[in-house]
Amino acid sequence: MDVELNVTLLTLGGFAELHKYRYLYFVVIFTLYILILCFNSTIVCLIWTCKNLHEPMYIFIAALLINSVLYSMIIYPKLLSDVLSEKQIISYTLCLFQGFLYYTSAGSEFLLLAAMAYDRYVSICKPLQYPVIMTRITIYVSLVLAWLIPAFEIAVSVVLYSEVKLCSFTLTGIFCNNSGYKLQCVTSVAISVYGVVMLINIALLPLLFILFTYIRIVRVSYQSCREVRKKAVKTCLPHLLVLINFSCFIVFDVIIVRLESDLSKTLRLILTFQSILFHPLLNPIIYGLKMNEIFKNLKILFCHVK
Repeated sequence: MDVELNVTLLTLGGFAELHKYRYLYFVVIFTLYILILCFNSTIVCLIWTCKNLHEPMYIFIAALLINSVLYSMIIYPKLLSDVLSEKQIISYTLCLFQGFLYYTSAGSEFLLLAAMAYDRYVSICKPLQYPVIMTRITIYVSLVLAWLIPAFEIAVSVVLYSEVKLCSFTLTGIFCNNSGYKLQCVTSVAISVYGVVMLINIALLPLLFILFTYIRIVRVSYQSCREVRKKAVKTCLPHLLVLINFSCFIVFDVIIVRLESDLSKTLRLILTFQSILFHPLLNPIIYGLKMNEIFKNLKILFCHVK
């Protein structure tokens, strides 16, 4: 039988402040949500419509930004509803579903970044073989696997969580994430072990692969001419910035959430908003400003609008 969970939203002043300023919170959060949708959708549409952007690197960027949109759609609608509600509740089944979508998109992010790193590795280290290796089939298979592998692994975790006995029915946070681990009466060994295996498969291994490819890129580029080094910096720097930002978010979600009792409420609130705001909002800004071809097409687009 399904149960309802009470959601204690993170605010600096607690429920009284939330009740007093709920409409202000709603406007701010809704504005941020619209900005995230607009920024990401603009670049995705630009890549879709501009033929000079129909290259593997930009296709992977579009997939990454689509993932950011899906990531935001998982969190913001429920958060906006909670801000306006007198009582913040969610069924355990819906909480598991939100967690499934949330971690699937997070796992897909790492795999998409790994695919982008491989694309840059082949482009810079094996330029003559690039058209043969990075075919349409390679791109489509990479995209499908980037979404299917995390979905399958997270689905197994959700099944395990659905069988546990709950002793606590209060979630502290703004969405269903790793904090659901604290609802169990007795810590499940199976869930803990599988969680570690899953973390290695969809986060640690892709991260090590990305680091390996970028080390190879750095070695090859510094042994090559100035043009190759310039190309490496221009195309790889945005990916590295996104990777660093996203890795910080994963560290917070996996490690710090489990130790939330040792953190101040203000710090938890800041770190939580880093994961739901900076990540999906910074991705399109980084790629829009740092990728020359995207930036050029954005300027052309804005000139036409004016």
